[in-house]
Amino acid sequence: MERSAGSTVTTSRSESNESGTNVQELGVDESDVVKVAGPLLVRMRDGELLAYDVSGEEPALLSTTRIEDARGTGYPGDPGGELLLVGGRAVVLGTSTDGLSTTITTVDLADPTSPTVVDATTATGRASAVRLHGDVVRVVLQTGLPALDFSSPSGTFGQVRATLHNRAVVRGTTLSDWVPTVDGQPLVDCADVAVPADEAAPLGTTTVVAFDPAAPTDRTTTAVATDSETSYFSTDRFYLAAGGPSWGFWGDCPDCGRPFPGSMATGTTPLYAFALDGTGTTYVASGEVEGTIADRWSMDAVGGSLRVAVGPSSETGNSNSVVTLREDGASLVEEGLVDDLGVDEQITSVRWFDDLAIVVTFRQTDPLYAIDLSDPAAPRLLGELKIPGFSEYLHPLGEHRLIGMGQDATPSGVTRGAQAALFDVTDLTDPRRIDVVRYDRDTWAGAAGDPRQFTWLPEQRVALTVVSQGWDGTTGWVSVLSLDDGSMTNRMVEVERGSDVAQVRLVPLASGRVALVTGEDVSFFTV
Repeated sequence: MERSAGSTVTTSRSESNESGTNVQELGVDESDVVKVAGPLLVRMRDGELLAYDVSGEEPALLSTTRIEDARGTGYPGDPGGELLLVGGRAVVLGTSTDGLSTTITTVDLADPTSPTVVDATTATGRASAVRLHGDVVRVVLQTGLPALDFSSPSGTFGQVRATLHNRAVVRGTTLSDWVPTVDGQPLVDCADVAVPADEAAPLGTTTVVAFDPAAPTDRTTTAVATDSETSYFSTDRFYLAAGGPSWGFWGDCPDCGRPFPGSMATGTTPLYAFALDGTGTTYVASGEVEGTIADRWSMDAVGGSLRVAVGPSSETGNSNSVVTLREDGASLVEEGLVDDLGVDEQITSVRWFDDLAIVVTFRQTDPLYAIDLSDPAAPRLLGELKIPGFSEYLHPLGEHRLIGMGQDATPSGVTRGAQAALFDVTDLTDPRRIDVVRYDRDTWAGAAGDPRQFTWLPEQRVALTVVSQGWDGTTGWVSVLSLDDGSMTNRMVEVERGSDVAQVRLVPLASGRVALVTGEDVSFFTV
């Protein structure tokens, strides 16, 4: 069915969830430094899990629980940590300083005045994504290549000798050298590791660990033999984009007898799809797109269609595209394409709706593109808007409005400071910027790098977002943006200084109040 230019933009998939976190996908919670459940607020601070009662006149601290690693030696490396809250239990994630191990700690909060640590498991690998589907926690672990005693070619027959030696070294390894381990034992069985045939796939292993916090040691795992930080979760699919060139060797997958791929830069991005069902994560299909995928916000899935926004590569030339793909057996095949978006520019933000994509690119000006996706086989460009500056994070504000947090810039493309731009997308053939708030020079919009620093309060028609002065966040404010009849007014409230600016969150509560979480405190914020 063709979409009319002025039809309603569906925003139901793009709301904050009950845990208080501004998420990418409605129904898929994301880890954060703070979570809420009714009158209970929990947060991580300096390696401690703090529980608060937020039902009274002021937040009241109920308990403080030190989070240790599996060896009882203190939380390894990342004392901030992030957590999920599910079924009266907190699941806390932390990564070691060297990035080589991750500790998953499950804490029972049935009595929040006296929490109990029920499990602490340390696995090799770095957690690059943590998501919650219903009661199921999924942790994506990245494991790099093992340090092996390879030799370099030298002498007349050096290439041959080095090749034979290096292949023997690879064949002498075991599965534990290549996949995440717990107490030295592989976390994933070899039969559950998919080995892509695409030689462009960067070397390494990406593993999805799934469990219900009610039984945290009862885990299911699946993996793909490639390394990538770019992953996207829908409600029933997990997609991995193995972007970025990587060089490696060729050998055999240990204990598997299957080929282990080398890799090289080809200008394409390999894609892998996994089906989600309960605690199950099953590899179902793979494919590739020409171009590069910047981050998870560049991917989305609706009704069996995967949509990706791709940037330039050696295969695409100097423009950006939106590509739709579908599963055909074990393959992800291209279904539709809109090309030549933002020639000589880069994608700075993407927002997806059920049948619409809003894509922002930037070099000197900010083209905002509205793309009709109602027919995945024939996506089409509806309209575009060119204005100075650019948006790095887009958030829907009802049926016909979007707000973009990003940078103001001169017509020649020189950035000046943070800005908030209000867009009218009633007529998608003619999107308009109807108001803008420009912050001081050298300011930074926190939502540009971390959308969890943006909160939309629909009933009050107020957006709360963190703005910092200086690139190192030496001073942080909450920008209170009140919307009224197509315009914005702004009030700045200083709340934090120093590195703790990155920890600031504005958390909507069931009572209608908003909790302000800073580096050292939890309080109620006056909107």
